[in-house]
Amino acid sequence: MQARPARLLAVGDQPAQWNSLRPFWEEQGLCALEAHDGATALRCVREEFPALVLLDLDLPDTDGLALLARLRAASSAGIIVVSSRSDEQDKVRGLTLGADDYVTKPFSAGELAARIGAVLRRTARRQVWGTGRMVVDSRLAIDCDEQEVLVAGQRVPLRPTEYRLLYYLVEHAGCTMSFADILAHVWGPGYREEVHYVHLYVTYLRQKIEVDPSRPRYILTRRGVGYEFCALPLA
Repeated sequence: MQARPARLLAVGDQPAQWNSLRPFWEEQGLCALEAHDGATALRCVREEFPALVLLDLDLPDTDGLALLARLRAASSAGIIVVSSRSDEQDKVRGLTLGADDYVTKPFSAGELAARIGAVLRRTARRQVWGTGRMVVDSRLAIDCDEQEVLVAGQRVPLRPTEYRLLYYLVEHAGCTMSFADILAHVWGPGYREEVHYVHLYVTYLRQKIEVDPSRPRYILTRRGVGYEFCALPLA
């Protein structure tokens, strides 16, 4: 089965500004999508799972920075902000809200293409699912190299899918991750309807990491929506 080409979402109400980049997109094998307003952009990141978002902050009907924050909450895709706002404070705010890069207008096609390539390489490395150790609290840690959890000092092996699911939830701790997002990032885009997979593997994880799986403290259910990992404060 042929892999789906990586998708790039260009958000802005002036589609012509992206025209100079089309040869680059085609050369890199990227499938380009466009959204002309915030609502469409949010729908696209939730349904199409782009690898990268080009976001023009200068939208007439939407606060660009507010949209940036919502896009980042909804997706782990790379985000490059494009804006006429060149003040350093604007750049800092954009990066603080989750942008991977910030490009000011006017920009050259070559510069933006290079930045797109760099962000795509960085976001691809995110799919390695981490290295080293992630400490959740005094009781729980994740050994990314061995793909195990340490629960109260005891090593507990994880199945590969259990590990990917746990890592994804911890990476987005404090955020409710929808069933669709979890399925797309842990299992793949072809599994959007297999919600029972998520329920099953959350049950497996709870049995391994929770003090009382029937009253979970780490992996919280958001009924009808998805799951949220709630990291406890360091003791």
